[in-house]
Amino acid sequence: MKANSSVNKGGGVAAAAEPAAQFLTFTLGAEVFAMDIRTVREIIQYGPMTTVPLMPGFVRGVINLRGAVVPVIDLQARFGRPAAEVGKKTCIVIFDSLRQDERVELGLLVDAVSEVIDIAPADIEPPPNFGTAVRRDFIRGMGKVANRFVIILEPDKAFDVGEVADLCESAQEAVAA
Repeated sequence: MKANSSVNKGGGVAAAAEPAAQFLTFTLGAEVFAMDIRTVREIIQYGPMTTVPLMPGFVRGVINLRGAVVPVIDLQARFGRPAAEVGKKTCIVIFDSLRQDERVELGLLVDAVSEVIDIAPADIEPPPNFGTAVRRDFIRGMGKVANRFVIILEPDKAFDVGEVADLCESAQEAVAA
């Protein structure tokens, strides 16, 4: 076996250990979630937002971020839970997503941002078939971190970027009117 080789879970030899990826962790209630740091643009303090009529319940409203209309998704409501209550540590994670090769900025309302962590691909397990309060297709995997699991979200599925982008366009038209 070569020095830069490793044995994978199936007993075979992997060419080289894949480097760890970085994830931003945040909390919703007692649960810890994560998302790929490469999609995160910034984290902003919770502030006033404009509610837009006819938006689904999980879209909390829109904010003006340096002249751009950014829809804010209430992650608790998106997961079918009661709407999030705003506290001292509540913040909005601004992240990028792609929709038909176009960059779309969205905001996630979270209870608190925790830290940026490294998780090696070997430490990411597939989503469980049961036991989470989040739809399985919203989850990229379960990251093993210091004897606990972190739920790694799959933003393009969890937030249905196409749907939210359409809502964003509607919101921009409503705000402009």
